[in-house]
Amino acid sequence: MSKLKAFIKSLGPGLLFASMAIGTSHLVLSTKAGAQYGWIMAIPIILANIFKYPFFEFGVRYTHVTGKTLIEGYLNRGKGYLWFYAAITLITTFTILAALYTVTAGLFINLFGIPGIAIANVALALFILISTLLIIGRYNFLENSLKLVVSILFIALIVTTGLVIFKGPVEAAQDFKPTPIFNEMGILFLISLMGWMPTTVEASSWVSLWSIEKWKNKAGKPSLKESLQEFNFGYFMTALLAIFFLIIGTMTLYGTNTELSGNAVTFADQVVSLFTTHIGQWAYIFIAVSAFATMFSTCMTAHDAVARVGLDIIGLLSPKLNIRGKKGYFALAIIVLSLVNFVVIAAFSANMGQLVALATFVSFVVAPIIGYMNLKNVMSSDLPENLKPKRWLQMLTYAGIIFLSFFSFLYFWMVVF
Repeated sequence: MSKLKAFIKSLGPGLLFASMAIGTSHLVLSTKAGAQYGWIMAIPIILANIFKYPFFEFGVRYTHVTGKTLIEGYLNRGKGYLWFYAAITLITTFTILAALYTVTAGLFINLFGIPGIAIANVALALFILISTLLIIGRYNFLENSLKLVVSILFIALIVTTGLVIFKGPVEAAQDFKPTPIFNEMGILFLISLMGWMPTTVEASSWVSLWSIEKWKNKAGKPSLKESLQEFNFGYFMTALLAIFFLIIGTMTLYGTNTELSGNAVTFADQVVSLFTTHIGQWAYIFIAVSAFATMFSTCMTAHDAVARVGLDIIGLLSPKLNIRGKKGYFALAIIVLSLVNFVVIAAFSANMGQLVALATFVSFVVAPIIGYMNLKNVMSSDLPENLKPKRWLQMLTYAGIIFLSFFSFLYFWMVVF
């Protein structure tokens, strides 16, 4: 029991990674994958989680051994590396946060049955609430609150998945025809699913920054083995929950000819309804709160991480500003991100699907490049030979780069031509 308590206490960056990942890629894309394509989508979900694992593991490894962020490692490899990562961050930052807050606002409107209110107004309230929590509570609050939220979510999903399996698959419509995977729409969805499963590769630096922040707030630094165990737990949880959402989508919607909407409010209503229709109306609050908690925690972790990444990049590119690690600048970054993303939601909410598509496109196409950059970091002279990745992990990294490169070229070809 004492070992369990110690392990729970040690949870931090891996838990935040899980909370951040279990959002759009899981609640939206995994559910939609099961609903439209069925069990076959378990294969790309599992492959994406396996092939991307080294890219995220290297963020923990590099930071633990060197005491530096993964972003500092990019600068050590050359300023061009850092500028490249800064450009990718700039492109994806606002679209990703705006998309997360839009979906969360839609779930809130559905949960409390207030369809007359504008999504932008709910998003603004969420920006104010989450910004206040992050500025006042900072890392300690984020970590401690998410231990509770993720625990509730995990239990809720186990119960829901069990109920869905117990009741059995929904009856297929008489005119049902399986949705083809290997046409243009199917391949684009497949690539989007893998691009954001478990999350975008550039988020590997987020885990790196959270690790450093945790060590600042705790007495002493854990061993490399302990840090990797904690991250592996969070990573395994994200992969498992992706399969849970796939099961739910497959067994409640596959074969019914129901298409999940791209509109945030409509989608939220569909997600909650698909549970309650199949399980029972009694489960409404249980399901709605779980779905909202999923997206709310994702908004918190992503907002915190993007602020930290922005400050780290600016601080490294302009050392004279001396902004890295300063509380006042962190608060300013949180507020600026809120204001800019609120403007994006208010101005482009009707085209949010296109903005997310842009973010997905950029993230997926550059994923193998960032994976290679992370490999260069952990194989550099910054790490002693005995702490560099084992041979099998290096080989898995190259396999992941080849795998993602193939689909990136395919994605680029289909979108551009």
